[in-house]
Order: sequence, then C-alpha cells, then structure tokens
Amino acid sequence: MSSSHSIYHWFKNNRKRLIILFLLVLFVSCLSLTATKIYQHWDDDPDRGAIALKDGFMGENFSVPTYLKQGWSASDSLWFYNTTQGSNLIPYDFFLSLEVAGGEDMFASNKVFDQYRYLPQKPTFFNPDGLAVGFVKDTYQGKDYIGYTCAACHTGQVNYQGQAIRIDGGPAMADMDNYLKALYAAMFETMTHKEKRNRFIERVIERDNDYQSKKAVFSDLRKWASVIENYNTINHSEVDYGFARLDAFGRIYNRVLQHVVNKAQAKEALLSIPNKQGLPLLTDDQVDLVLDGVDETIIGDQQFALIIDRLTDAKDGYPGLSKKQMLKVRDSLFNSPNAPVSYPFLWDITHSDYVQWNGLAGNSGVGPIGRNAGEVIGVFGTLDWVAKEPGFSISGMLTKQSKKHKQIDFSSSIDLMNLRRLEDHLKSLQSPEWPAEIFGELDHKKVDKGRLIYEKYCESCHIVVERDNWDRIVIAQLSNLDAIGTDPQMALNSVNHSGKTGNFKYTYQPTDVGDFVLGDDAPVALTLTAATKGVVATPDPDKSFIRRWVDWLYTLISSATSNTIESSIKQGTYHPDTTAQPLNSLLAYKARSLNGIWATPPYLHNGSVPSLYDLLLPVKREGDPEDGEYRPNTFYVGLREFDIKRVGYVYKDQKGFLFDTSEAGNLNTGHEYAAGRTAQPSGEILPPLTKKERWQLVEYLKSL
Repeated sequence: MSSSHSIYHWFKNNRKRLIILFLLVLFVSCLSLTATKIYQHWDDDPDRGAIALKDGFMGENFSVPTYLKQGWSASDSLWFYNTTQGSNLIPYDFFLSLEVAGGEDMFASNKVFDQYRYLPQKPTFFNPDGLAVGFVKDTYQGKDYIGYTCAACHTGQVNYQGQAIRIDGGPAMADMDNYLKALYAAMFETMTHKEKRNRFIERVIERDNDYQSKKAVFSDLRKWASVIENYNTINHSEVDYGFARLDAFGRIYNRVLQHVVNKAQAKEALLSIPNKQGLPLLTDDQVDLVLDGVDETIIGDQQFALIIDRLTDAKDGYPGLSKKQMLKVRDSLFNSPNAPVSYPFLWDITHSDYVQWNGLAGNSGVGPIGRNAGEVIGVFGTLDWVAKEPGFSISGMLTKQSKKHKQIDFSSSIDLMNLRRLEDHLKSLQSPEWPAEIFGELDHKKVDKGRLIYEKYCESCHIVVERDNWDRIVIAQLSNLDAIGTDPQMALNSVNHSGKTGNFKYTYQPTDVGDFVLGDDAPVALTLTAATKGVVATPDPDKSFIRRWVDWLYTLISSATSNTIESSIKQGTYHPDTTAQPLNSLLAYKARSLNGIWATPPYLHNGSVPSLYDLLLPVKREGDPEDGEYRPNTFYVGLREFDIKRVGYVYKDQKGFLFDTSEAGNLNTGHEYAAGRTAQPSGEILPPLTKKERWQLVEYLKSL
C-alpha cells in the first residue's frame, strides 16, 4: 500500500477525532482571546501613568499631563504603551542594572528618559518598573528583554504655561539615535571600569534570572554591547537627526541586509573596499580569516558581530581596522541612513489607502502586519533566521525560495498576534481637537474665512474627513518630487538604496508592473518586502506547536477580514511605475488628511519647518527683499513649549538641537503653495496669501 493511500485512510478513520480536536483548539483559542480582551483593561490608572516633571531637561517643568478626547480610555492608552511587539534591545535585567556613563545614576531613570525626550511614567499594573512610554519587557525563548513598543515613537506631548497635554498617536520628540549611543557608552564604561562593573554584576545576579556567575554576566554584557555598537556603526549618518526625527526605513533596510547577506557576498564586498591609494584594503587571506567558520547561506546578528570583532582585532593575522576604515566596511555592505523624517501621527492610519511618507506601503489585506513586522525588524526584533534544507514551507513559497538549495527559516521574536491587535486598537483612535479650555477659543470669523482659503489652496491634496466617521477612507495624494519641491533624500533612498540579496538571489519578486529578478545586488525595498513576507508566513516559535498554528491562522484571517481597506491604485501627480523603473512611484511624497495637524510639529516630512505659520511662508531665495517674511533657516528643537499663535513649538532664543536647513536631508524648500511658488496639481500657481490671509488659514488649520 502506498504511503499516500495509508495517509488517506488514517485521516478517514480519524476524521471525527480531528474535527473534535480542531473545535476544541478553536474553543480554547476563543477563550484565550476573550480573556486577553478583559486583561488589557486591567490597568486603568486615571493619570494613564503620566507624571509631573520639575527641573527637567533644559529646565522644563510641567504638571501631570492632561489627555484630550481621542476615543481612548485610560486602559486603552496604557495597553498601547505597554504591549510588546517582540523588540529585544538588551536583556531586561541589564537595562535595569546599568549606570549612565560618567556617573552612578541609573540609565533606566526618568532623568535619562527625559533627556532624550521619552515620556517618563510612574509604575502601574502593566508597567511595574515605571519605564517611559514605549519601553516594555518582552519575553522570548524564556529570557526577558527591554524593547520598544509603537508608543515610543508615536506618543506626543505639548506644554503650555506649565500644563502638559499628552497626545496619543502623535509624533514623539524622542532622539533615538543619541539614546542608543548613550546606551553603548554606558555599557562600554561598565565593561572597562572595575567598580562600576562590580556594581552592575551584583545588581544583575540579585535579580531573579539564570545568571549564576560573574563571568557569565560579563560575557553577555560584552556580547550585547557589541550588538549595540555594531548597530550604531552600521547606522552612522553624516546628517544629525536631533529630536523628533529618525531615518526608520534606512535602519530597517540595514538590519535586513545584515541578516540576508551570505558569506560569498560578504567576501566580495570586503575585497572591494579601497585604501587611500585605490588598492584593496584587505587581502584574500585576511578576508578568509575573518570569515572563517561563518555560515555559507546567512550571517545574522551573532556571526556579524564576530566578523566586526575580527576586523577590528590586530592580533593573530586579523586586519585591525580603524573606526574610519570600518565606515568603509559599512559602505561596502550597507547604506547610510541619512534621510531622517518626522515620526508620523497614527490617527486615521487604519483608514488610509497608502501609508509612509512616500506611500511606500499599501494598507489593504494583511499589508498592515507586513508593515509593522518591518518596523519591529528596525527596532531590534530578534531575527533567528537560519538556513535549512528545502521542503514544504509557506514562507519559502511566499518569498519565492522554493527552488533554492537552501531556504531561510524566518523565525523571530516578532509578535504577529500583538501586531494585529495593535493595528485593530488604532481603529478607535481619533485625532485630537484644539483644546480651547487650555489654549483659548478659536476666532470663528477667521476660521470661516480660512476655510475658504483652504478649499482653494489645500483641499485638492489634503482632503477633509470626519474624525469619527467609522467608514472614512483617507485617500493619499502623491506628488512627484519635482512638483512638490521638498527635500528629496527620503524618497530617493527608498528607490536607490541597494544591497546584497543573499538567498533571495535569482528569486522572482513581484512589483506592480511585473516580477523583478533579484541579482547579487538589488533595491533593498524589494528585499525588505520579501523578508517581511517570510516573517508574516512564519508562526511564532515561542509557542507550543498547536497554539502557534492556531494563533497564526487566526491572525492572518482576522487581519484580512477585518481590514476595510481594499487594494487600489495610487492617486496624485506621481510618475507611474514602468517596467524600466518599477519603483518610480516611490519618488513622491504623500498628502493626507490634516485632522489634528496642530498637534504634530515640526512640519514637512523631515521636520524642517517649525510652525504652521512658517509653512505658509516662502523660502528666501537670492534676489528676495531683505525685509520680507521667510521660513527660518535655523531653529531649535527639543523643548515642548507650544506657540498657540504660530502653531508649533516655541523655537526662538531656545536651547536644544540646532536644526540647520542648509544640509541635504534637512532642506525646508517646497510645498510653497501659500507663497505662490508651488503649482497646484492642475498646474495653476495661485497668488501668494497676504499676511491677514495666512493668519486666517492658520486659524482654520487649528480647527481641523
């Protein structure tokens, strides 16, 4: 009897048992989901964990933050703040035991969180250690880690005369880049200073974990410090981000490249690095020694850390490269994340047809899970991607690896179930309305006049939607780079950044105009799409066999069926994709509804304009009169004090990060519709607004 025949009879004879088992598993899963729904409302602190701050960073003071009506209860906010996505920055007990560099203050203190503009919190049920908004404990493979949640980058705050207003889903003021540099500095000093090291090790061992010896703690400290150092080196940028910005896609791209590159491609890249004379920096023997024992198919975090250690080691035949030379290594394998953008606001995101600043991600079907999986890759999701023998694999089929000699298993810490729940949670989030009880009433005569100006100058791109209309669709209007005129770096990088493809080499990856065959090097946008498909197609390895598959099926089916956004073509004046330029439509920027725009400074995609009033002004050009009004070329970012007239953060005569708009990536040009310098989508250039009209339009924008 054939094996297939035997299998058929086994299923036939056990059909009733299988049906009963399936129904039982489904019932248990439903009970679990119901219990989870109840559990997520257990933390209902009336202040939502928020605290007052006295003598904060740059002398900032504010009372316990007020929350506006955005459709969320206290428990809704706290669940959003404290729900893990699967981000694993460093071991949790390390984070709580670490001291700052240059002192004995704890790195996990509110003082440090505030310094980098994360929002301090008090301990609550879901946050017993009082971590800042967006920091959470994640447990993966039996070990605890500190990680980021969505809220770290997407919770804002504005202050006015000592009163703080917390904005759920608003852009953060956080400086993640310098925070991670400070984290490494603290870890490095802990490794190299005996007394600090001893205090750290004692704290770690005193906590309830598996560490039994000082040697084991120190060994892991070195390992995790190397991970953070490598991340910072790979993502070094000549453009300073400052507060309120991050090149998230540049960093996501680099993490994907780090995990897909194979040994042969790494060797090719290392041999291509030139020295000052234009000759190869490294010899064949040096590269072979550096790559000795590295997996042929995929490298990943730990092996990549080993490669970096060997490259910087001057002993035993290793090359002993300097920091400057290591940046050349970075350039041979990765791309500079030199296009920082403002953190997008999240209200209406679940009602949007396309998301990201250049409309990179379609939002239909299970697209939101793929988008969010990519985001977790960028914020330290543990990527246990390994090469395995070919066989039946859903991820292999979706990533087009079925015919490869090896297939990548995309197991990771990324929590697909929570990503779906978080996306579903955002459906009830509404944009914040102008808080008249704090800022003062709007001038309704100006609002009415400003509405007419908005209809003429703005509404062709920025549609007006009802914030509480459950079936609203926010239709993105994409303008090509030449038409919009704003800093092009982010859009250019999304198309031009390329890298090694590893096991995706010679696979067929779909685009809107046909399949694209990946060579040794390919646009990272395509490699990222393939990688996120692999992650989404891989059940959670951290759960029991039955539960991982039941949860995975439920996640995908519920995501597809609950998503009201359907696949649609892009709208706007973008240049369409072609077979010669399959990513052409990404060379554009997206306009969306301006609900709650008052709460999202600074403005433009790269945060290069400090206020709404300034956004209505032209950029000063050669020949312009000296006594005219223009967008500021430099301004400070860092303080949260709100300017209720100009609508933005107070930026004159302040401290913080000096934003210089003359640098590439920071340009404040373009989007000069109100100044009569940027053409409408129809091609018409409208006359510049008078000062009186600008203030009327600002008043209307406050009302949205």
